[in-house]
Amino acid sequence: MKRHAVLSSLLVVILAVALDQFVKFQVETGMGYGEQIDLLPFLALLRVHNEGIAFSMLAWLHDGGLIAITIAVIAFVLYLWWTNAPERVFARYGFALVVGGAIGNLIDRSMHGYVVDYVLFHLPAWSFAIFNLADAFITIGAALIIWEEFLGWRRERAAR
Repeated sequence: MKRHAVLSSLLVVILAVALDQFVKFQVETGMGYGEQIDLLPFLALLRVHNEGIAFSMLAWLHDGGLIAITIAVIAFVLYLWWTNAPERVFARYGFALVVGGAIGNLIDRSMHGYVVDYVLFHLPAWSFAIFNLADAFITIGAALIIWEEFLGWRRERAAR
């Protein structure tokens, strides 16, 4: 990979981790546990602690197991990222966002034993899982990787 591609991708990782940790610090120090601040009729800040992974799954593994899984996932994504062609820009930045988000949640779990979640989309009779900025980075990163795969498939199909 070219130096510029590596440096710009590392900058995305660093910014994602820094922004995630800054917002989580503000939530942890500025809101009471379980406190909800309604921002819009369908969006609120709600401070909770997630002791599992996505949707509180695997909480029974506790810190050590979840930290090990997170490190393994980060290592796998780094491998995919490193073997990715440098001209696949969407995928490159997608991998950077996934790694940045995973590191942000890993920091929480390592320091606190839980991940700080605070974003709640809801309606009067329905609510989505509570998540954080790191989770959003992981989701956006995965979408960018899928988009890159779709574009590659279309290019390949057009070439035939």
